[in-house]
Amino acid sequence: MIRTDPFQVFDQLARQLTGSGTWSRPWVPMDAYRSGDEFVVAFDLPGVDPGSIDVSVERNVLTVKAERKPAGLGDDVQLQVSERPQGVFTRQLFLGDSLDTDRIQAGYDAGVLTLRIPVAEQAKPRKIEITGGRREINA
Repeated sequence: MIRTDPFQVFDQLARQLTGSGTWSRPWVPMDAYRSGDEFVVAFDLPGVDPGSIDVSVERNVLTVKAERKPAGLGDDVQLQVSERPQGVFTRQLFLGDSLDTDRIQAGYDAGVLTLRIPVAEQAKPRKIEITGGRREINA
């Protein structure tokens, strides 16, 4: 392993500019798809403590925020390479009015946060029944 990193200066500069001791990524990778009458969104959050994950909805804006803290390194440890991002991760999605934001379900398994957002009843396709028939005309 190389003990010096030519990009370490850039990393230190970024930390100084952001005023934090850790590097923050402003977004979280995700997949989103529709499955039947719900939308499913899966966010990659490997190594994140489930207790640090915050999911909220305000005015149809879904916000996912999580924090990955550095591993418990003691004072006697000399870090040689640090490539895994740490800090606060956030992602916001704009949800349409056709989704039922009051019934969102969230689960976290194997580093993946999965949200299930049902389609609102009024937005589901429905069949319109046609009534009526022949009209008799009396002369």
